[in-house]
Amino acid sequence: MTIDLHADPITLTAALVDIPSVSRDEAAITDAVERALLEQTTDFEILRHGNVVLARTHRGLPTRVILAGHLDTVPIADNVPGRFAVGPTGEQVFYGCGSVDMKSGDAVFLHLAATVADPVHDLTLIFYDGEEIAAEFNGLGHIERDLPDWLSGDLAVLGEPSGGWIEAGCQGTLRVRLSASGVRAHSARAWLGDNAIHRLAPVLQRLADYRAREVDIDGCVYREGLSAVRVTGGVAGNVVPDAAELDVNFRFAPDRTVDQAVEHVREVFAGLELSFEVTDSAPGALPGLTAPAAKDLIASVQRHGGGGVRAKYGWTDVSRFAARGIPAVNFGPGDPNLAHKRDEHVPVDQIAAVTAMLRSYLSGTSG
Repeated sequence: MTIDLHADPITLTAALVDIPSVSRDEAAITDAVERALLEQTTDFEILRHGNVVLARTHRGLPTRVILAGHLDTVPIADNVPGRFAVGPTGEQVFYGCGSVDMKSGDAVFLHLAATVADPVHDLTLIFYDGEEIAAEFNGLGHIERDLPDWLSGDLAVLGEPSGGWIEAGCQGTLRVRLSASGVRAHSARAWLGDNAIHRLAPVLQRLADYRAREVDIDGCVYREGLSAVRVTGGVAGNVVPDAAELDVNFRFAPDRTVDQAVEHVREVFAGLELSFEVTDSAPGALPGLTAPAAKDLIASVQRHGGGGVRAKYGWTDVSRFAARGIPAVNFGPGDPNLAHKRDEHVPVDQIAAVTAMLRSYLSGTSG
C-alpha cells in the first residue's frame, strides 16, 4: 500500500482509513507510513521500533515540536473502506473507522512533514500503535521506556480529535474496586443470610449524592466525575449472595496527583465496611499554556479562526509528556463525541482548517 504525503490531507485521510489497523494489527499501516516518510520527506532521521515510526529533524533550531498520533483504531463496524458524503448538517464529510480518532490528525501531520519546507522549529513525528487498548500495548509507552530521548521537546501536539480547538492538558483517571462480603443462604430463608449486594447500597447513595468539583487552570475548566461503572454479584436465582463488587471510576482534574485522587475517593466512602482496591490509575496533565511554544500555537489558531482553548475531558497521552515536563495539547480535526461510533465522520473543511493553522505555526507565518 502506497500513500501520497503530498496529496491534500483530505485525500490522505481517506487513504489511511482504507488501510485497516485495528489495535494489535497495525503492521500494514505502519509499513505504509514508514515507506512514505523514507521516500517522500527530506532532512528527517527515521527509525522503526516495532509498529512505531519515528522521524525527526536536526536543524539546530531553538525549539523542537513533537507531533504524535496513534495509528490504531477500535474494531471496524462495517465502516471501512470510508466514503465521502453530505453530513447531518449539510457539510461535506468523510465517514470511516478512525476518520475522527485519529487518522485525520495523522494525515495532517504526515502532510505537513512532507510539505513544510522551512519550519521554524525542529520537528519530531511519532506514529504509534496500541493506544486504543490496555496501556501495556501502547507504542508511545514503549518509546518512553526504550528510546526516551525521542520524547524531548518544547511542545507536544497530540492529533487527538478536538474539533479544531486546542484542548489543553487532560484529566487523570482512577479505578477502584469496592468489595462487600456477606453470608450465603437460600433466598426462601433470606433472614439466615447477609446479602452482599445490599451492602453496596450505601456506596450507590454516596455516588448519587456526590457533587463534582470544577477547577479553573490557565483558563481551562476541568469538571471531575465519580461514577459506578461495573457491578458484579450473585451466584443463582435462589441464593442470597455472599460477595459483590462495585467498580468506581474517578476522572480528576490535573491539579490532583494520583495519590491525592486515591485519598479523595477513600474519604468519599469512609466508614463503610468494604474492601478498597485500586485497580488502575493514570495521572492527568496540566495545560502548560504559559510556555512560549504553546503561546505561539494558540496565536496561530486564533489568527485562523480556530475554536480557541478549552480543557480536555478524558485521558490522553499528553499525560506522558506532561510527566516529563513538556507542555502538551490535543489538537486535531473531528468531534471527539463521534470517536468509535459506527457513523464516525469528520468534516473535510475541518481537516483543511487544522492543516492551515499548524502550517502557519510550524512555518512561523501569520498567513
